[in-house]
Amino acid sequence: MQIESTVVNQHDEKLAVVYRDIESTAELEGRTVSAVHAYCFYGDKLVIVYSYKKGSWTPPGGNVEPGESAEEAVVREVKEEANMRVMKHAFLGLQDIATPAGTITQTRSVCTVEPYGDFVADPDGDITEVRLIYPSEHKHYFDWGTIGDHLLERALKLRASLEK
Repeated sequence: MQIESTVVNQHDEKLAVVYRDIESTAELEGRTVSAVHAYCFYGDKLVIVYSYKKGSWTPPGGNVEPGESAEEAVVREVKEEANMRVMKHAFLGLQDIATPAGTITQTRSVCTVEPYGDFVADPDGDITEVRLIYPSEHKHYFDWGTIGDHLLERALKLRASLEK
């Protein structure tokens, strides 16, 4: 599935977004992925993180570091931001965002996770709180529009296959 939308960035610029479902990492070949986000499930709860600097809740995620794969970035970001271990992972899709500097590619994933222990601090100091919520409550915390609705629906379906 492909969804075309827009997003307003931190500079109040309206940017075009094209999202599409992917089924395997092969569909990422030839692309430079700059950022990742993951719908992480601990049991029947969705993991969300709060960024004090941004003043918003989101699923865990962040930038891909040089030499790191998108999957490695998901594992690292989930650990850093939520102190959770990724047990199983699958890509949901990718989105291309047209910025004034060029197109950037981001991935969206689904994971099953378990805690390493209590969340103490994000090494970058960006995340200040972690919550476990029911997926049906997500719009009280963040709303990624049509793309987000599709992602959550897809994540809930794929989560069942990850838990087998």
